Amino acid sequence: MTQYIIAPEAIQDLKEITHYLANFNLDTSENFLNQFETKCRYLVQFPKIGRSYKQIRSYLRGLPFNGYIIFYRLGNDVIEIMRVVKGNRDLEALFADYN
Repeated sequence: MTQYIIAPEAIQDLKEITHYLANFNLDTSENFLNQFETKCRYLVQFPKIGRSYKQIRSYLRGLPFNGYIIFYRLGNDVIEIMRVVKGNRDLEALFADYN
């Protein structure tokens, strides 16, 4: 893999998470984003490190991150970050509209 891209849904997830964190501490919010970027660069180096969520979607993988799960799929030379959500969400419903 050579790069990662962040889907619009994941961008919205990140906005909501960082906005929530910023209400308590701006540094925590900024650190979350920096750690997220580091984790994504790590995924580029080791794309299959995440767990398979094939019971939801055949291509779906997830990697734990600070109480959240980074959901992604592998493409040709790219990792698509699809969502960043808490693991206690209804994941089947969350990915119901994905192909």
